[in-house]
Amino acid sequence: MKETRKNIGLALGIAGVVLFGGTLPVTRFAVASIDPLFLTAARAVIAGFAGVLVLLALRRPVPLRPLWGELILAGLCTIVGFPVFTALAMFSVPAAHGGVVLGIIPLATAAAAALVAHERPSLGFWCVSLLGAAVIIAFVLSRPEARAFALGDVFLFGTVISGAFGYALSGRLSRRMPGWEVVSWQVAAFLPLSLVATVALWPHSLAMVPLPAWIGLAYVGLVSQYLAFFVFNAAMAMAGVARVGQLMLLQPFVIVVLAALVNGEPPQLSTLAYAAAVVATVLLGQRMAIRQR
Repeated sequence: MKETRKNIGLALGIAGVVLFGGTLPVTRFAVASIDPLFLTAARAVIAGFAGVLVLLALRRPVPLRPLWGELILAGLCTIVGFPVFTALAMFSVPAAHGGVVLGIIPLATAAAAALVAHERPSLGFWCVSLLGAAVIIAFVLSRPEARAFALGDVFLFGTVISGAFGYALSGRLSRRMPGWEVVSWQVAAFLPLSLVATVALWPHSLAMVPLPAWIGLAYVGLVSQYLAFFVFNAAMAMAGVARVGQLMLLQPFVIVVLAALVNGEPPQLSTLAYAAAVVATVLLGQRMAIRQR
């Protein structure tokens, strides 16, 4: 039964990786026509209203006071930090470049899980995660557009830190309440702030925004900011934060494929070799022990 629960969690984790994988390509497409800060605020408003409607429809009780500190802290990472850094990064680096840099998130998530989620990955897990990160870094350096350091890389570093702690805190909260409820209360709590920020940042040129950019905003609001956390939080609760977080090693290659489809960034044949190496590290890492403190 425990093994079945873990396998279901891993399957949900892969689904979450695919849903999150669309974030960078769609964001890069949207920021070509929409201010990145306005995009961040607006996506939080969309997710916030969706969360409020779900909570009201299901008549969920307000979480206990001791949980609110973690809910707000996780929300600062996933609703403020991650989207802001992502949108700013997409101004100066391609989506595919950003995607492979975010491949370091699994290692950062494992470290965050050890700090805040009371997990103790084994030495083998750390070694495999480091190997996967090394493959990702090699992939970054092998790409022509990645050889010059850009300001976008600084923002991507902020994205990695925000994402790692956001996932770890959300995963810990998902052990005490359903994962969908965790993200619903997070986006609902930030809705007033998001509304104020959206009004304050409201651009005068919205009438000129093309339909595909609006579709991109809808995706990052409903999927990236809300629905993807439904499945990913549930996955972390079932299979563990570090173990599910390691699946994020697959995200760079999801992003590379989507960047080719959405942004017209053609993938290279060498990507397949790196993808195979990363998949191998993920499969190996899933066999390594992770204990709870």
